[in-house]
Amino acid sequence: MLFIGKYNYLTIQRLTSVGMFLSDVEGEEVLLPNQYLTDEMQVDDTIKVFVYLDSEDRPVATTETPKIIRNEFAYLQVKDVSEHGAFMDWGLIKDLFVPFREQSTPMEIGEWHVVFLYLDQKSSRLIASTKIDRFLENERLTVKEGDQVDLLIWQKTDLGYNAIVNQYHKGLIYANEVFKDVKIGDALKGYVKKIREENKLDITLQKTGYEVVEPTAKHIMDELKKDNGFLDLSDSSSPEKIYKRLEISKKVFKKAIGGLYKQGLIKISDEGIYLVAED
Repeated sequence: MLFIGKYNYLTIQRLTSVGMFLSDVEGEEVLLPNQYLTDEMQVDDTIKVFVYLDSEDRPVATTETPKIIRNEFAYLQVKDVSEHGAFMDWGLIKDLFVPFREQSTPMEIGEWHVVFLYLDQKSSRLIASTKIDRFLENERLTVKEGDQVDLLIWQKTDLGYNAIVNQYHKGLIYANEVFKDVKIGDALKGYVKKIREENKLDITLQKTGYEVVEPTAKHIMDELKKDNGFLDLSDSSSPEKIYKRLEISKKVFKKAIGGLYKQGLIKISDEGIYLVAED
C-alpha cells in the first residue's frame, strides 16, 4: 500500500505523456509528474519519493523534500487564510491545510507555528494542527535520564520552554537553566536531566554529570592560557556571565575549577581564577 504523507520506495512501471507511473509491491500505482523526472530514471528502477494528495485529493508522488512528514512536528509559515482555514508552506506545490478546528489561536498570513501533520481518518486528507499537546506521548517513554535527545521548542511558559523530544515526548527546559537565546521553532540538541512523577521530562541543553567536567576543565585551561593566565570568573559570577564567556553552566564551571584547584593548576580569588605558573 502507498503511505500517504511519507517517503515510499516505489518501482517505475511505465512512462506516459504526463509522467511516470510508480507502483508498490502490491501493485498500487501513483503518478510522478513530468516536472520531477530525470534522465537517470528508467523503467524497473526503484526510487525514493514522497507521496501526498493533489488538489483533487488523488495520491501523487514527488522527488521534492517536504519540510514535514506525517506524524511529525515542524515549524512552518502561514501562506494564506481562507474561509475554511489556513494554508502553510511545507515545501511542496500544494500548500498544507490547517482547518480552523485544528488552530489553537486563529492563524494569520506570515505567522510561524509549530504544527503536527496527520492523516485525518474521516476525510483521508493530510491535515496539520497546532494543538500540539494532543499528539505528544509520555506514558511509554523511549528515553532515560542522561540520554541525548533532539528538541523542537514549541511553547514558552512561566517555568521555561516546552519542547518536543525526539518527535514524540513532551519535555520542559527551565528558564533559569537557559543561558543563550532560545526561540519558538528552534531545533536543538539536549539531554534528559530528570524523569519526574507521571513521566514528566526535565530537559537541559547541556550534558550533565561528571563525564562533562574533564573536557570542561581543559576548555577552561585553554581559555586561561589565551588570556594571559587570568579569567574574570569566579563562584560569585552570574550564570549568564559564565555561559556567555565559556558556554557552560555555573554548576559545571564550579565542578571544573574545583578539580583544577585540587590539582594545583589554578588559584581562585574573588576577582577570578589564575593559572598557576609552572616551575
